[in-house]
Amino acid sequence: MIILGVTCDQFIKMKNRHMKNKTLIIVISIALPLAVAILFNVKIPNVDPLSFLPPIYAGINSITVFTLIFAVIAIKKGNRKLHEILMKTSLGLSALFLLMYIAYHITSDPTKFGGDESTKIIYLIILISHIILSVTIIPLVLITYNRALLQEFDKHKKIARITFPLWLYVAISGVIVYWMISPYYV
Repeated sequence: MIILGVTCDQFIKMKNRHMKNKTLIIVISIALPLAVAILFNVKIPNVDPLSFLPPIYAGINSITVFTLIFAVIAIKKGNRKLHEILMKTSLGLSALFLLMYIAYHITSDPTKFGGDESTKIIYLIILISHIILSVTIIPLVLITYNRALLQEFDKHKKIARITFPLWLYVAISGVIVYWMISPYYV
């Protein structure tokens, strides 16, 4: 039987793929923030702090800002291949950032903000919004990416309109947080 150009077998395979991807997205979206929260309380003993990492992962966030912006420009110009490359690069950069961020925090003591009270309030507002949105963005990025992989471009485009500005904010605010706390690193 063929429905809208798709056989029953193809439909079942697509449905199974959707369910596997959905389950994987849910697991990653829950496990990743939990793992980071747990690892924040883990310190590897007798290891030198990886104090050289914060400027590197802030730089990675800066590059992510540009890859995200150029990816949107590419798709608006109809260059789907460049868009795909830039989005995969953004995903890779975000994963690399996360690995370095975790490595730094499991080898180093937390850095306290040392600025004046008014600046500290601004810092905390940016930091808290960054943290909340960095958790929120995980399922959005994964769903958006999954829809592109499944070639559901109408659905992809719809959620990408939400995902892009949030992901961009997370990348930019990460750089701002680094910039504001960098004078207080030991």
